[in-house]
Amino acid sequence: MSVFEGLFTSEAVSAGHPDKLCDQISDAVLDAFLRLDPNARVACETFAANDKIIVAGEFRTTRPEDFAAVEAGAPELVRAVLREVGYGHEATDIDPATCEIEVRFNRQSPEIEAGVDGGEETGAGDQGLMFGHAVAETEHFMPLAWSLATDLVARASELVGEGGSALRPDGKAQVTVRYREGKPVGVETVVLSWQHQFESELEAVRALLQAEVIDQVIPSHLRTPQFKALINPAGPFTVGGPKGDTGLTGRKIIVDTYGGACPHGGGAFSGKDPTKVDRSAAYVARHIAKNIVAARLANRCTVQLAYAIGVAEPVSVNVETYGTGTIPDAALATAVRAAWDLTPAGIIRDLDLLRPIYSDTAVLGHFGRWRSPAHHRWERLDKAAALAHQLSQDSLEAVG
Repeated sequence: MSVFEGLFTSEAVSAGHPDKLCDQISDAVLDAFLRLDPNARVACETFAANDKIIVAGEFRTTRPEDFAAVEAGAPELVRAVLREVGYGHEATDIDPATCEIEVRFNRQSPEIEAGVDGGEETGAGDQGLMFGHAVAETEHFMPLAWSLATDLVARASELVGEGGSALRPDGKAQVTVRYREGKPVGVETVVLSWQHQFESELEAVRALLQAEVIDQVIPSHLRTPQFKALINPAGPFTVGGPKGDTGLTGRKIIVDTYGGACPHGGGAFSGKDPTKVDRSAAYVARHIAKNIVAARLANRCTVQLAYAIGVAEPVSVNVETYGTGTIPDAALATAVRAAWDLTPAGIIRDLDLLRPIYSDTAVLGHFGRWRSPAHHRWERLDKAAALAHQLSQDSLEAVG
């Protein structure tokens, strides 16, 4: 039986949320390094509070001048991200032109370098466990609650980007879906909190968000009889971004993944180059789970991978289909090991992860409809047909 019965809730946050701001800056730094050196090692953290941004981390490049170039360009890179998000008011969020930016770049430890790098035998950048998930609830194989919450954020963000409305960049959404016998039957509650201009009347903002966001994303046929929408339930929301709350890279890991629909190993993604399996192994785990569900080998699938620092092969591979699989989970795990190269070098090669593609992932999640399979290759369904064929052949041989 599915793990879901009753009510299940997921959330999403906008590009203007202070934690998401920090994710975007950290991934912009990563992309800047990869443009100069595809083999750069990057572990970038960003902290935002009031009118100050601190960018720090450990880095290594083949050429010292590439390290120096990104370090020198980091302040303007930060300001560009702030402008892109839509900030610009010192009193209510942060002013890209006047805010203070502090950069603290360190060089990667030689001990980590020696333990991790080794060509085709590249070891994992750290120990850890990573999860990937897919479910046949939406065409993009993502959980319905997460998908709808993300769509709400995307729609409200469009209004911010178009200008002319009362909305400012910071916001978040939450969607509660009712399940029966493991299947979603409707949306029960929507919570939408969005920053707005100081002079705007709260009721006018609520009416705008209802008509132009909620009613555009949650059609009537998806609403249960108990449906309710809570819009800016705490009242006016005029101060946002780093002015309203501190921000830190990696604090929105559930928003980044599956909205709580499966476990999370704990590691964040943003600001980390693909030798860090926190990121790359989570991407390949999604690739595996999505192809299993697309191959109709299960309706819901979670894949767990675990690694030891400096060791190339995963120490464990686990597949869980919650009773929806057409073959035993252990057989699926065996097939996964045969079909995927799960070493860091293999993942990086097969998913082409040395490209500067990461800034795009720092908002609206790292998986699902907001990712392009041509650009973000962990979303491809390139192994589904072969996996289904191989496992059907194995089943016939076992019967024979």
